[in-house]
Amino acid sequence: MLFSSITFLYYFLPIMAALYFLSPKRFKNTALLLGSLFFYAWGEPGGVAFMGIAIVQGYLAGLIIERYRGKRAGLYISVLSAGISLSFLLYFKYTDFGIRNFNALTGSSIPLPGVSLPIGISFYTFQIISYTTDVYRGEAAQKNILDLAAYIAMFPQLVAGPIVRYTAISAALKDRRHTFEGAAEGIRRFVLGLSKKVLLADQLGELCSACLASQEKSVLLYWLYAFGVALQIYFDFSGYSDMAVGLGRIFGFWFPENFNYPFISASITEFWRRWHISLGTWFRDYVYIPLGGSRRGKKRQLCNLFAVWLLTGLWHGAEWNFVLWGLLFAVLLAAEKLWFLRVLEKSRVLSRLYVIFFVLISFLLFHAGNAEQAFGEIGGLFGAGGIPLASAEALYCLKSFAGVLLASAIGATPVACGLWNRALKQPAGRKAAGVLEPALTALLMLVITAYLVDGSFHPFLYFRF
Repeated sequence: MLFSSITFLYYFLPIMAALYFLSPKRFKNTALLLGSLFFYAWGEPGGVAFMGIAIVQGYLAGLIIERYRGKRAGLYISVLSAGISLSFLLYFKYTDFGIRNFNALTGSSIPLPGVSLPIGISFYTFQIISYTTDVYRGEAAQKNILDLAAYIAMFPQLVAGPIVRYTAISAALKDRRHTFEGAAEGIRRFVLGLSKKVLLADQLGELCSACLASQEKSVLLYWLYAFGVALQIYFDFSGYSDMAVGLGRIFGFWFPENFNYPFISASITEFWRRWHISLGTWFRDYVYIPLGGSRRGKKRQLCNLFAVWLLTGLWHGAEWNFVLWGLLFAVLLAAEKLWFLRVLEKSRVLSRLYVIFFVLISFLLFHAGNAEQAFGEIGGLFGAGGIPLASAEALYCLKSFAGVLLASAIGATPVACGLWNRALKQPAGRKAAGVLEPALTALLMLVITAYLVDGSFHPFLYFRF
């Protein structure tokens, strides 16, 4: 079930909210859990039982780890639990990839089992691992399995993040306040994210589809496609994250922010402090630092960096273009740590052009179906194959999508938010906002509903991870 669907907006969410807020305090987590399981089963009925097994494994491991914390048994159980969680992920996500590459290397013809990837497994697997690891590090284990299941299966962030650590919401699972102001804030944030998805990301997706379908390839067309892909992925995923944060706020939870205007970054290092923040901090705290981080010399730091980015690439998908995507960022980050940051600091213009250029290249790698397609698209940016600089179709696409490209470019910066916040500092601005904000929210919902009724199916890009 998509957040950006009539079924979710006008059936599931109102019924879920009514059941939740009508439930007594001690049953709210149970109501949230049951609603989340129904939400998940709607799109992944076969995955509910498996997710239940993963939850029970994490719950039992947490209890045992807490009992033997400080002893070798506690460490062994922690490692075993993480290994079990990762083995599930490896099986579902990489079995076909491994067999396919084994066949290519050896000339074998082992048939592919065609293992389907359960929606959201990459996200809830990391949440279970972070929970058991934090228990080993000293956090209290959750004694109520329903509360732990509510955390892992919570529908706002279940299928595409952000990756919410148990420690971030453990107190709220036990006791949280619900206010009208909090719910109103959550609704506004949800509608903002929904607007990003439907009004920007989906329209940018139309641009990307038009570019791919064009029979008149040109350099201009490939650059339009590169910008369209980068902005589509940003608004698609940041829009989902906004919706998740907003829904969490409605139900009394504070989820971590996942994006902070990454396209204004002056280095790739800064970009990854602003993009998919919850994933970056997860790898930092559970992989990079345990490997030694930067504490054991520059050579070891660079090895740790490449290990993290190899895993980050593989986490996103079982294709070689994801591996190359991760290694590209590893090379860029290593260069910045060694010397290039000093060069970038000398020119704001050069630093931002550098970031935009390599981000565009990286997203072509990321978005392509395979490495061969990615290299073809990257080559197209530079006229590979003798294609012309422009074509009639490229100019038509530029004219047709100029409005959404301009709106997306502005929306990817803090300009609009800054102007709004500046207006709120004035008494007249605050008074006007009290009327305009609800009206704009309602108007956006009307426009979005019209698009959804008239539009086609647009799944979230991160659902495939």
